[in-house]
Amino acid sequence: MTSGDFTKFYETPGQVSAAVRHHSWIREHACPLRLPAFVVIGPTSLTYQRVEGRPVQRKDLLALAALLGHAHGSAWASDLRAADLATPHRFQDGTAFADYLGPRKAALQHRLEQGYLPNKAALHAMQALLESTAEGPTAFYKDSNPRNFLITDAGAVFTVDTDDLTLAPMAYDLAKLIATLLLTYGPLSDQAIDAALDAYNEAAGHHDTRLGATDRDRLDDFLVLHAVLTAPYIGRNGYSHDWPPNYPRLRGRA
Repeated sequence: MTSGDFTKFYETPGQVSAAVRHHSWIREHACPLRLPAFVVIGPTSLTYQRVEGRPVQRKDLLALAALLGHAHGSAWASDLRAADLATPHRFQDGTAFADYLGPRKAALQHRLEQGYLPNKAALHAMQALLESTAEGPTAFYKDSNPRNFLITDAGAVFTVDTDDLTLAPMAYDLAKLIATLLLTYGPLSDQAIDAALDAYNEAAGHHDTRLGATDRDRLDDFLVLHAVLTAPYIGRNGYSHDWPPNYPRLRGRA
């Protein structure tokens, strides 16, 4: 271990074990993603090799969209082909990462209690939208916000903070990247979002033609969900911009 390494602390050994399993799963099944190596695995901490780099910026969206498309396509082809979005994904050792629906239904209920949804009718509408998106090939979600990637001076992209994985539909995590770029840097053009979706679909489709079929309406459904789910974090965690109130694709849908 050197002074340049990065140590992350956890409350329980079980959290460490899950983080190590998820890290290993990504390295095995989503091989286009590069992760910092472990230096020390402790009872309640993980020490990683430090990577010097910058977070994702708007100019990186196309490259990151293609990277996610390849990662999701690789994971589907190697391990997620038969995964069910409503059922936690179990590994051979019995551990698992969460399903798509359960955690998000709970989060939407919490957003109602926090006041980010106006009433139960809005909650039911969001839950119905969530359930309508739980179809098609299964990918994974790793919270692709700009700070969960590091781009080195040489242009290498490292993925960090992979402790908590869930199942998700194809392009759901791309929508999270787009949503958080909006919140971090301000509005993106429709053309930029369409180009990112095209890059994602092309990359995913290399692994199987069925994986490259996400259309803009479906992406916008994911963006509506992310607009609600990320609402508590606006004004902190680097999210200095509010959701654009006149964003044309989402007007009247959230």
